[in-house]
Amino acid sequence: MPTCDHCDAHVSERFARVFTDDNGALRACPNCSANAGIAEVSQERAFQSQF
Repeated sequence: MPTCDHCDAHVSERFARVFTDDNGALRACPNCSANAGIAEVSQERAFQSQF
């Protein structure tokens, strides 16, 4: 079963077939990509809500 190169989580064959690059690297799984940028967005929203 394929795994994410970033966090080693298992992904489906179908997900790997679609999101693996030409070199066979799978840079992010649904868990990694879903969490990307959350901290930055939270900080921006907190800053904006102060004004």
